[in-house]
Amino acid sequence: MTVIRLLPPELINQIAAGEVIERPSSVVKELVENSLDAGATRIEVDIEAGGARLIRVRDDGGGIHVDELPLAVASHATSKIGSFDDLEHVASMGFRGEALASVSSVSRFALTSRVRDQDAAFRIEVDGGKLQAARPAQHPSGTSVEVRDLFYNVPARRKFMRAERTEFAHVDDLLKSLALARGSVEFRLSHNGKPVRIWKAARDQQAQLQRVAEVLGDEFPAQSLRIDHAAAGLHLSGWVGLPTASRAQADSQYFYVNGRLVRDRIVAHAVRQAYADVLFHGRHAVFVLYLELDPAGVDVNVHPAKHEVRFREQRLVHDFLFRTLHEALAQTRAGLGTLPVTEAVPMPAQAHPAPVAAAYPSAWPSASSQSRLGLGTREEPLADYAALLGQPSFVPAAAAPLPESAEGEAPPLGFAIAQLKSIFVLAENAHGLVLVDMHAAHERITYEKLKSGRVGSNLRSQMLLVPLSLAVSAREAAAAEEHAEALADWGLELSRSGPATIVVRRIPALLEGADVAQLSRDVLSELAQHGSSRRLQELENELLSTMACHGSVRAGRRLTLPEMNALLREMEATERSGQCNHGRPTWVQLSLPELDRLFMRGR
Repeated sequence: MTVIRLLPPELINQIAAGEVIERPSSVVKELVENSLDAGATRIEVDIEAGGARLIRVRDDGGGIHVDELPLAVASHATSKIGSFDDLEHVASMGFRGEALASVSSVSRFALTSRVRDQDAAFRIEVDGGKLQAARPAQHPSGTSVEVRDLFYNVPARRKFMRAERTEFAHVDDLLKSLALARGSVEFRLSHNGKPVRIWKAARDQQAQLQRVAEVLGDEFPAQSLRIDHAAAGLHLSGWVGLPTASRAQADSQYFYVNGRLVRDRIVAHAVRQAYADVLFHGRHAVFVLYLELDPAGVDVNVHPAKHEVRFREQRLVHDFLFRTLHEALAQTRAGLGTLPVTEAVPMPAQAHPAPVAAAYPSAWPSASSQSRLGLGTREEPLADYAALLGQPSFVPAAAAPLPESAEGEAPPLGFAIAQLKSIFVLAENAHGLVLVDMHAAHERITYEKLKSGRVGSNLRSQMLLVPLSLAVSAREAAAAEEHAEALADWGLELSRSGPATIVVRRIPALLEGADVAQLSRDVLSELAQHGSSRRLQELENELLSTMACHGSVRAGRRLTLPEMNALLREMEATERSGQCNHGRPTWVQLSLPELDRLFMRGR
């Protein structure tokens, strides 16, 4: 048998490099994070051959004293923590003391630094893990790190590097995420001697939003909502894209915890639930969000690359994120995304007939009657769209007030002028032409009214004739026991009957006929994984959405001008009315400049 022996330091560092240094962008991440920890206000990153030939990071931070330069490239040597208590309250980007040792073991490495009050700079070089003595050098206050010939002494790793363009794209994406994390720091990126990116330091919120626009696109600010909310020791700020700004891939999602970009399933689940009612199937939200909390409330020592974290109060974080984003998205209404009105545009006389102002109702027709808004096979489930103009039989508690307009000024969606093919409503507002899909818009309005009425009514439950026994995991059984009271509030009665067994005795009456076993397992799975579940509410909402679809005005139905205007006013007063229940847009705006371009006016 082979004997047990200590590994040489060079081999230890190369093994550590396999965990920390995956590709050139990994090197850039570690070096730039060190610069940020050093208090740098300007960071320059120079790349050659996608990072395979050269990676150079220069900063104007505090610098490293000459006596500490050898320690800077030693394993497990750091100035950022010194005790277990420090590890429990990590506020810096780095803390393990492995990055420089790992990088220098797989490259030709050089570090030059000058402390602000020091007369001269000093430079050390490491070639394949072999350290040379420090010598004087010329350098301004701050630090430069050069990494040449990455993986030159580890051929197996070098051959897995991708094409130059691919590797540089990873570096570019990384710098974007770091630039969004630290708006007050200036970043510069060049490739093969050519400047690629320059992000000037952002001194205020508007400048930070401009940096966000440079990363996510110039159209993002106009299609986003500002978030700034604090509660329970948590503070969430940033920008979330409107549903119309969604993407086919989740490649424009930036979430930072105490300034650190992370990927976390709790966060992803909360965001997905917040957008559930407004995002089209297969689309992904766009956002830049910053979560601040006590460092003791989050464990960053989970993964060597520090991409993952673990929240100590997972349920609290999940619910805080969901409620903050859900409420922000609920405030979006059709017409609020148009450009600011600079001058009121007079409406033609026929566009706002006298009866309209007094005609549209403050609430929708009654949703309490299952025969009127149920799933029956009626030709028109709402007896008559003209019921909009009648007196409602109830007013939902959460109904929002209708927007007011100054005299002579058009409301956000303007006034109806015509109906096209009995499908679209055409309206004129201060910016130009508004096109509304009347069925999609009515569907959202009806859906929100049904949800409001549902919230205001007593939850009824249905006792199962024969209790259903289910085999689940031990974690799910424990979740059923822990959250029994909360589940009962939703009409779902589960009781634990063994280490991995539960009994279902009661379900919500609205979900009668659902797959009880699958419903219970879905709820418990979410409770066990995230500490909370909205599966019951989602299933009820799906049913209400179907009812709303069947209970909305159909394409092919002729509407009068007062009816069309009533629909526009309801859209302006209804939450999330920019999208139907399935995430499709309900309206579009064609501005006068856009219309002019269609007809080449002014050329």
